[in-house]
Amino acid sequence: MVCPKCESEAVSVIPAEVRLYRNSLRTMSHPPIAPSPDVRVCLDCGWSEFSVPRSWLSAGWLRSLRAEAVTSAAGISP
Repeated sequence: MVCPKCESEAVSVIPAEVRLYRNSLRTMSHPPIAPSPDVRVCLDCGWSEFSVPRSWLSAGWLRSLRAEAVTSAAGISP
């Protein structure tokens, strides 16, 4: 793989632990989700990327936050 930022070929895959929190007053007490993604890191410029596993996305845990934001931005009560 080539780094999309600096075009270096010095990109390494590193196992990592990432915690994702929902940023909403109503859900601040919910525990974070913790996918264990592989993070791609450019060893020259520090660019990095990871993907949330499809199973987490299909569970809808993050999607409802987006719906709340759209609803509140539009001034619509759920």
